[in-house]
Amino acid sequence: MKLIIRILLSALAVVILANILPGVGVDSYTTAIIVAIVLGLLNFIVKPVLIILTLPITILTLGLFLLIINALIILLADRFVSGFTVDTIWWALLFSLLLTFLESLFFSFLKEDKIS
Repeated sequence: MKLIIRILLSALAVVILANILPGVGVDSYTTAIIVAIVLGLLNFIVKPVLIILTLPITILTLGLFLLIINALIILLADRFVSGFTVDTIWWALLFSLLLTFLESLFFSFLKEDKIS
């Protein structure tokens, strides 16, 4: 159940950012849900491979290259999902940063308080 809620919250964040950022577009709420699922799969499968392959440059840039990897994941999702458009890598970078912020804000509401 939490997985479905997390996907829906991610889709909500995608819709919000697509309405705010002029370089990012999403056609419908269904497309936003598909984008959330595709981004989750890409982050699970492709991102670790990219991190390992680019480890030397990531170390050299003190981890800042991970921002570029996140932007590339967004652009890859743009290629896979029709109805989701990102104009340039700079819009993808800004979208990635803001999506991470919004998702962490939304997901913080899902945490349950445990009394010890």
